[in-house]
Amino acid sequence: MDQKSVFVNGIEFNNDKPLAIIAGPCVIESREMIMQTAEELVRITKKLGLGLIFKSSFEKANRSSASSFTGPGIEEGLKILAEVKEKFNIPVITDIHCPEHAEKASKVVDVLQIPAFLSRQSDLAAATAKTGKVVNVKKAQFTAPADMHIILDKYNNDSAEETVMQCERGTCFGHNGLVVDFAGFKAMKASGYPLIMDATHAAQIPGGNGTTSGGKREVVADLAKAAVAIGVAGVFLEIHPDVAVAKCDQPNQFPLQQAEELLTQLKQLDNLIKSQPALDIK
Repeated sequence: MDQKSVFVNGIEFNNDKPLAIIAGPCVIESREMIMQTAEELVRITKKLGLGLIFKSSFEKANRSSASSFTGPGIEEGLKILAEVKEKFNIPVITDIHCPEHAEKASKVVDVLQIPAFLSRQSDLAAATAKTGKVVNVKKAQFTAPADMHIILDKYNNDSAEETVMQCERGTCFGHNGLVVDFAGFKAMKASGYPLIMDATHAAQIPGGNGTTSGGKREVVADLAKAAVAIGVAGVFLEIHPDVAVAKCDQPNQFPLQQAEELLTQLKQLDNLIKSQPALDIK
């Protein structure tokens, strides 16, 4: 099937086209941290010629413990994201968790992101589609790759332009682990919707530390490279300037200090893969 293109401020997401990047800290911890990270990611992606959407959440509603840090809230969070957008002239994306968030967030951000556990919520899908914004829908940890297109269709609106992207973040079989089914990428891409690889959440171990999630930061680069080698529209990376003190997803966020090295390798690999004709194996 022909692959669809989704455009965000001139950045094209298409499984057959050059790679784009969605990156930033898991959650807004402070204005200073967000601006520092955004500035460095803009520098790196401009140097490499990679399209960038800056990501951070005003709130993380799905936490292991009631005591976990959730963020500054929608009012303050959107204010900071609006500043990033204006200062660096880049699009921004954030998670939303309920229908009421959709309209309010859509006035600031360029892309609305649906967390995996909420991807099948019909009222949230309807409210999101109504905004007309591009939406990145994370595949639920319990959803089969071939069934993802059914969920994505719920987020389509009446626009003549494509506005829906899908995001792989691993499948859960219980006992805290996540497994990425790379063979399932073919089934997901068969729908034509742009496929984003969330390499950081795929390295997560939900609830692995008891009251907080664990993770395997050391496999993030491997997961990202494997996805790019198959051919994806983009890679999603949660990147933090000081992972040792990150207030959310600390074990699997990627260090900002190593982001240029990883993104350089992903760019090189993407160029190699997409410059070759696809193997037509029957």
